[in-house]
Amino acid sequence: MKQIGKILFLLLISSPIVQVDVLYGNPQGLKDNSPTEYSHDYIFFENSLMDGYYFYTKTDYTSPSWIKNARHHLPVGNTAFSPGNSLELTYISSPEGNWYSEVQYHTLRGNNFFRTPGVLSLQLFIQQETTDFNVLPEIAIRYTDSTYTKQLKLADYIPEKKGKTWHNVIIPLKDFDIGTVDDTNIKKLAAVAFYPGMKDGKQHTLYLDDIELLPETLPSTRSLEKPVLKQVKAYERHIDVVWTSQANEEIKYYRIYRSKDGTNYTPVGIGRPWMNRFTDYVGETGYKAWYKITVVDYTFNESPASEAMAATTYPMTDEQLLDMVQESHFRYYWDGAEPHSGLARENIPGRRDMIATGASGFGIMATLAATERGFITRDEAVERFISITSFLTQAEKFHGAVAHFINGKTGKTIPYFGPKDNGGDLVETSFLVQGLLAAHQYFDRNTEKEQQIREKIDVFWKGIEWNWYKRYPDSPFLYWHWSPDQDWVIDHRLIGWNETMITYLLAIMSPTHAVEPQMYYSGWASKDSIAQEYRKNWGKTDDGSLYVNGKTYYGLKLDVGVSNGGPLFFIHYSYMGLNPRHFTDRYTNYFHNNRIIAQINHRYCVENPGKYSGYGSDCWGLTASDFAWGYQAQEPVLYRDNGTIAPTGALASFPYTPAESMAALKNYYRNYGQFLWGEYGFRDAFNLSENWCSPIFMGLNQAPVTVMIENYRSGLIWELFMNHPDVNKGIEKINSIR
Repeated sequence: MKQIGKILFLLLISSPIVQVDVLYGNPQGLKDNSPTEYSHDYIFFENSLMDGYYFYTKTDYTSPSWIKNARHHLPVGNTAFSPGNSLELTYISSPEGNWYSEVQYHTLRGNNFFRTPGVLSLQLFIQQETTDFNVLPEIAIRYTDSTYTKQLKLADYIPEKKGKTWHNVIIPLKDFDIGTVDDTNIKKLAAVAFYPGMKDGKQHTLYLDDIELLPETLPSTRSLEKPVLKQVKAYERHIDVVWTSQANEEIKYYRIYRSKDGTNYTPVGIGRPWMNRFTDYVGETGYKAWYKITVVDYTFNESPASEAMAATTYPMTDEQLLDMVQESHFRYYWDGAEPHSGLARENIPGRRDMIATGASGFGIMATLAATERGFITRDEAVERFISITSFLTQAEKFHGAVAHFINGKTGKTIPYFGPKDNGGDLVETSFLVQGLLAAHQYFDRNTEKEQQIREKIDVFWKGIEWNWYKRYPDSPFLYWHWSPDQDWVIDHRLIGWNETMITYLLAIMSPTHAVEPQMYYSGWASKDSIAQEYRKNWGKTDDGSLYVNGKTYYGLKLDVGVSNGGPLFFIHYSYMGLNPRHFTDRYTNYFHNNRIIAQINHRYCVENPGKYSGYGSDCWGLTASDFAWGYQAQEPVLYRDNGTIAPTGALASFPYTPAESMAALKNYYRNYGQFLWGEYGFRDAFNLSENWCSPIFMGLNQAPVTVMIENYRSGLIWELFMNHPDVNKGIEKINSIR
């Protein structure tokens, strides 16, 4: 394969969906220069975001044995050890027939480091009273190569033989004949498997919760401090609970209690130590609730409860809903930022020390919108930008460009996608610069700190050697990457149509290291044979191979774009600062063209040729996101559509499709909020056909919602970026050759 770039942003050759591990190998398990990187627990099951059944399970049986299932998955149970739910294991083990079930480990992006485990721990509730515990299942661990460990009897690990109670089952890994486990091999442990025990032909029901690998010796227990509840704030259908974090590695989780009368409290959820807030989606207006929280350690000791606070949900106008969504998504870049640099993490939960350059640029623009909306004060924003610009001054650079991923504490490159990804990333750098130039215009006051922000942005901007990334003096193209020890090993030319227009524009706009304006047409909008083959390879069609398209899809004529426009991030990432209304080249005006692409995407989802659950006029927007088994880009064509919807698709399209985007916002929040709405707004993606919702928030997808809603409402970020003098001069250069 050749000319391969990151599918994070661009779809290329051979298969309809090219994933990151194909391009660079699996994300790296080394801690790089992050000795303090957070160690997670290795959790097979904690809670299911969605009711019904849990996607990461599997069941099978042969009659007359039987196991309760939904589409070959285990049902979600309402009985829980740690709120809010569990897995239900209801089975009949007959002398004839058989059954099998497993709970799979779901790999989360950036969760690469784990506490060194010595035991498998799970919570087990036995629904019926029984005198013979041999009717309980046997248990094993499945490896990724589909082999299994020794099979053990659960009954042997239950010291107190009684039913209708929770049992903490602890099984040493050595009993499974598992040797040393560390970060290099832990993910080979793919699933916890259950088999029939004694076959008595009767029906039994168990509930399983908190299935995880833990250290053999748990942190020693001190007295747990009573937590401090800071705020309980209500919105239309949810209530945010915020507390003061405790720096205590003995904490397993915070337990959140809710009361409807201020007296009787029920546990409703948990919060992991790296998050100091919990979102309780109650699903209705006029709902008054009181909250308390406690701290729980690894031996399940619980602290005294915090003082109580209450709030009541209330109806919200469209403007209030927009404020709510913008603020919650911005919070990812404020409360969720890496604290030393002030920049954005790749995803949450995920790497704690690693920042993502492009997501950080988007977060910068989201922070400007948040400041203007009053979510934070200008003084708070100034302090954050002092940290950001000071960090960028010291960060490792490669002919002025920065890497895709950087250690937020040291400023050193993290080659997260593999050893080839260890240098300058021109596209990620351009996303960062798009935000910095807008910030340069926003912080325009004659104060020492705001002057310092502007000066450091100028130094960073003027230090980027865009012309170096031509690779050859007479190259018609820019190249995506450069490695200090491997040069141009990735060998990826930047060719539109995709999300990289802003890279060419900034390269032309540079006051110090500019490329020729003609490169817009020779590189980005190239019509030569290399560019044509490039577009055909990832688009799997001749449509748009000449950059221009001109065909009609769903009744809409598309001027520019491969296939019928591609994933929606193509019309978001380059246009968060660049105002497409004010950019027209030889072929189209880009606000018009982007709106057509958004409308095509909407009409495709309304027609729903794949017959996926949920698709419709208020559930649409195919783009790049997390999905059930990794990360990929969805498009409005059947072979690149698996039923996964990312809220950012429709919501970041607000400037192009305001009515359709508002309909999606209300649907996602009011009808799917129970699983989709969380601490940083909408989770990254969901798939109703598979009963799956992503547990993560993604840096590349949270900010476009805040920023593009702001551009729809006020045009603020567009105005700031377009008012930068270098931007104006650069656009004039391109217009001069139009």
